[in-house]
Amino acid sequence: MTEQQTLAPASAAPARRGRPEWLIPAGLIVLSLVPVIAGGFRIAELASGPVVTEANARFVHSPIPVIAHVIGATTYLLLGALQFMPSLRRVRWHRIAGRILVPAGLIAAFSGMWMGVFYTRPVFDMVVRLVAGTLMATFILLGLRAVLRRDIATHRRWMIRGYAVGIGAGTQVFTALVFLLVSGGATADANTTVLLLIAGWVINLCVAEVAIRRSAPRRSVR
Repeated sequence: MTEQQTLAPASAAPARRGRPEWLIPAGLIVLSLVPVIAGGFRIAELASGPVVTEANARFVHSPIPVIAHVIGATTYLLLGALQFMPSLRRVRWHRIAGRILVPAGLIAAFSGMWMGVFYTRPVFDMVVRLVAGTLMATFILLGLRAVLRRDIATHRRWMIRGYAVGIGAGTQVFTALVFLLVSGGATADANTTVLLLIAGWVINLCVAEVAIRRSAPRRSVR
């Protein structure tokens, strides 16, 4: 085997037998459904001219950021899930979708950061959301820079990390459910809620790093 063959990108290798290529995208779409549906209900609520309550006042008084966030995040999560299909990575569709995903992801990240600062939240919550949004935007921009340099392997790594942060809301549903089961249905306080958000992002980033390392091309041992 030549060195060129040994270092071929993982996407160029044949798909592993026994696992359909749509399985991972389907799982990511399912994981996205809770935040996507919740976001859809939020936009529908704002469009209906709701009665202002303590729970929705910040959204009613400043709806544009949350609408931008929902649209950007929904596009990013659902369309981004399809980027994990090897067959689509080898056709022009992947590149066209990427041109939609980058601005959608950045809109989701920056609008989330805006809401973290200007919607009333505890300081700890605000800081965590700013860090998460900054990481997501940075990963996407690093992925964009890599693909512009035609460094596809680096592009793929950064975009996986960006998606891992973006889909954090889906995993956070499960961290919240685990807390409810462990606590016997007790309501989490503000700091615990933020810790559960952090747990969701950390889990996703750990899974992303495992996926990156498992799919990395291996050099032959001489």
